Amino acid sequence: MTESSARPSGLGRYVRPLGWASLVANAVLVVTGAAVRLTASGLGCPTWPECFEGSYTPHGELTLHAAIEFGNRLLTFVLAAIAVATFVAAVQSGDRRLRNLALLMGLGIPLQAVIGGVTVLTGLNPWVVSLHLLLSLAIVCLSVRFLQVVDGVGPAVRGPVVALAWATFAAAWAVLYVGTVVTGSGPHAGDLDAKRNGLDPESVSQLHADSVFLLLGLTIGLLFAVHATGAPRRTRRAVALLLVIELAQGLIGFVQYFTDLPVVLVAFHVLGSALIAASVTWALLTVRHPHPVALGADLGSDDLREPVGSGR
Repeated sequence: MTESSARPSGLGRYVRPLGWASLVANAVLVVTGAAVRLTASGLGCPTWPECFEGSYTPHGELTLHAAIEFGNRLLTFVLAAIAVATFVAAVQSGDRRLRNLALLMGLGIPLQAVIGGVTVLTGLNPWVVSLHLLLSLAIVCLSVRFLQVVDGVGPAVRGPVVALAWATFAAAWAVLYVGTVVTGSGPHAGDLDAKRNGLDPESVSQLHADSVFLLLGLTIGLLFAVHATGAPRRTRRAVALLLVIELAQGLIGFVQYFTDLPVVLVAFHVLGSALIAASVTWALLTVRHPHPVALGADLGSDDLREPVGSGR
């Protein structure tokens, strides 16, 4: 499709809902992964790629732990189906950036399965478990970028406000990573016999809290900056939403810490990590590209032909 008047055909018409499906499905994977860990079901299927030796299913040895872990593994096939459909839709849309983003998102699924296998084979090594979560959060960020491209991307802007948005994005990822380190030192190991990372939970929790305060400070500064510079309403709303999610996530984090990490609050905190990843990505993108190109029904416009990663 090379003419701006061309309309996407086949699955190309569904790039937006499939983009949302990718975002939601990977966020769900984050939550189901937390459920595996919080119910001590991480070794419910004690081997990989088989569930039990000689069987890919827990048939004949079904326990609650095995059912939870096997269910989480089955979700990989749902993610793979969504990824394939998204890639086909992106190709049919005619936009190179959508195709490349869909390819990256799709490649993350088998990589996620491999990391999951290594996690099981290493007896739930906490450093490997953290990679499992961080990869899901990275795919969430790519899904947000995918949806931005679907909606249209205007020229990128530069300046101190954009630099502040990048700093906020980096701080958010620091918070997310340190959060996985805190988890690796805490009691919810995924199995009663799984080893912890050996770090002092109180010390790493304090580091995590410090990084959260840094993120909050940067986000508040960014909110003032986008208002002071007259940024579009969508940009101001994106940064404000990020701040609200951060405050809610921080509140859950403090409550769970002082109530000895109840599993329900921990699960909501893990969900919050996916919301942080998505919202900080959206805030950055709306600051960097404040004026989107209206798509309408046309995904083939020359305005959308900017290659992935271009600094335009």
